[in-house]
This record gives sequence, C-alpha cells and structure tokens, in this order.
Amino acid sequence: MILRQTVTPLITIAIIFFLWFGPIRIGYIENIVITIIILIANYIEYKGKPFSALGFQREKFTFKNILVLAPLLALGLFALYVFVLVPGITKLTGVPIDYSSFDQLEGNLAACLIALLLVWATAGFGEEIIFRGYFMRQFVKFFGESKVSLVLNIVLLASFFGFMHSYQGITGQIVSGTVGAILALIFYLRKYDLWFVIFVHGFFDTFALICIYYGLA
Repeated sequence: MILRQTVTPLITIAIIFFLWFGPIRIGYIENIVITIIILIANYIEYKGKPFSALGFQREKFTFKNILVLAPLLALGLFALYVFVLVPGITKLTGVPIDYSSFDQLEGNLAACLIALLLVWATAGFGEEIIFRGYFMRQFVKFFGESKVSLVLNIVLLASFFGFMHSYQGITGQIVSGTVGAILALIFYLRKYDLWFVIFVHGFFDTFALICIYYGLA
C-alpha cells in the first residue's frame, strides 16, 4: 500500500508535467485529459474512491454552499482582484496585465458562451482538481499539515499556478498566483471542500468573462 501511494502519484505527476511541458500539445483539452488521468490514478491509489480523495464531499454539495456562498465569495474575490490586486501589482511591476489572448471575446456573444463552457471545464473543474484537489492534497499526504508545511504548500503551488498563467505577463503571473493562494487557503479553511473552490473559481472566471465581453478588462 505504501508503495502504491508513493509510486502512483510520482508517475501521475510525471505524466502531468509531460503533457504541460513536453513536445505534445493538446490545447484546450489539456486540463481535461489531466483530470481524467488524476481520477484514474486516484482510483488505483485509493482502491476505487477517486473522488473523495480529491475533496469531493457529497454532504457539502448544497444549494447554500454552491449557489449562494460560492458566488458571493467569488464576487468578493473578483472585487479584490479588480480594485486591489491588479492596480497594486501593476504599480509594483510597472507592466499592465496582458489580456490580448481574450481580445476576440469582446462583444462576441457566441465566442464568450463557448469560452464560458471551456473556462468552467478547464479552469473551474480542471485547475481546481489538479492544483487544489490533487497537488495540494498530495503535498499534505507526504508532508503533513503543520503550519510550516501549510505555508510551503500554498506558496509553492501558488507560485506554480501563477507561472502557468505566464501568457498574461509578469503582472498576470503574480496576480494569478495570489488568487491561487487565496483559493488554496479557502480550500484548507473549508476542510478540503473541493466542490466549493471549484464553484468559487468558476463564478470568478464568469465575472471576468462578462467584463471582457463588455470591454471592461
């Protein structure tokens, strides 16, 4: 069992990094494929219980949590992003966030609706399953939940989360990393409730897409 819980995640993480940084590029479905790989790996590691190990807690999947608290928290986080993080970090770096990859979405309702589906699948579900559900939980499994371990867990994964948003420039990386750290802290404070952070992330990105559509970004 110890061997399975050590070798399986190491192989899984190696496959994830190969898909992210290897010669094979699969575009928008990359995180979806990685999510499937993680579910298979967790099925092997946890003897047929791939979801609970990631933090999918059925008892916390409630109307209040998912459709009231999560969107309200997402709105607060988005306000922090718009009015504090972006202007503050832009002033610090002297470089605005590069939103050019979203230019084609401005005023384009059809493209925004497609983007919304992709964002929920690849970012809301995909990124949260990968970064919080898998990476963060594996870190806890190997290094425990001491205060030092928790800080390292959040800082290291938030830094990497920011790096994965390098297409937004240095300011975008720092801002995304900070948002990732906040999501990780929420995940921890909610006792690893993955459903909750998935919906917070999904609603956060939904608010962002609305702003992009109306040219407010």
